[in-house]
Amino acid sequence: MFRHLAAAVVALAAVTAVTAAPAEAAPGLVPAADREVVFTADGTTVYGTLHVPEHRAGQRLRAALLLPGSGPTDRDGNQPPASSPDTLAQLADALDGEAVATLRFDKYGTGRTGLGAYRDRPEELDYPAFVRQARAAYASLRDQPETDPHRLLLVGHSEGAMTGLVLGGTVRPRPVGLALLQPQAIRMLDLVTLQLKAQVAEATRQGRLTPEEQRTVNAAIDAAVTSLRERRPVDTTDLPIAIAQLFEAFQGTNARFVESDDAVYPPDTAAALRPGTKVLLTCGTNDAQVPCATTNALTNALRRAQAARPGRVTLPAVDHLMHDPDHPDTLAPSVLDALRRLTRH
Repeated sequence: MFRHLAAAVVALAAVTAVTAAPAEAAPGLVPAADREVVFTADGTTVYGTLHVPEHRAGQRLRAALLLPGSGPTDRDGNQPPASSPDTLAQLADALDGEAVATLRFDKYGTGRTGLGAYRDRPEELDYPAFVRQARAAYASLRDQPETDPHRLLLVGHSEGAMTGLVLGGTVRPRPVGLALLQPQAIRMLDLVTLQLKAQVAEATRQGRLTPEEQRTVNAAIDAAVTSLRERRPVDTTDLPIAIAQLFEAFQGTNARFVESDDAVYPPDTAAALRPGTKVLLTCGTNDAQVPCATTNALTNALRRAQAARPGRVTLPAVDHLMHDPDHPDTLAPSVLDALRRLTRH
């Protein structure tokens, strides 16, 4: 889940297919289309795709900024060549059905954007830089001629949900709703610890580690996290190779990002939301990366902030990429239903 810093636009064929047959649109309607959007963040030119659903000429639409998960995740929600689930592209398709325009963009280190101004100094790329990039994207979406600046939404997946939560209480105009999909809802290194210990427990269950080895590795994980937070070198002596490599990657070039991401405790950001903001928070019962229990504190914080329903939705058999066993390559129907509850509420 946490691979930091290391898509070309592939929607042209789809756009052509839509625009090649405008006669299919009802009279007086503008057909759905994608277009390239360019904006600037911290001296970097950022590239994205604006999808505009079919609409009446001159109509101002609800619009959502789609925010990607952690690591080098591009505008479609992919980390090529290793992972191409099209998470954000599929969210854009789903929101098109609700007449919601969407903007998705290539975050730093991906697609046409690349590292931009950070190319020669990647060690300076921290989490606030990604927040500023998302803030610039929100302003770009607000200013598009087809969007209604008073009916904007933030839709984030995983780390992108945390970014959406941070933005939700600070951008102007305030969004009318947030979708926090399988969100990073606790501190980053606490979540990493939980994930790693779950993997170690599974290895013990399978007989690849003894209970004593499990205790040793778990203690080494705790010590590694403490070292990172105290800015000390991590001792990887008692860690399996894969876990040791992960903690080594959290140092050096990525140290500033890890420290700044880990500094954010998402429940604390909820207080800045405008009372009455619609918030959808989802968690999947098959999500090994963000278990539902990790969202409890954030859910309670949102209630205290008087964020409006639909609130938290538990998605049976849904994994971190929002798939279920019957839909391994597309968004699960329960995810689509939850989005409809937010957009139609």
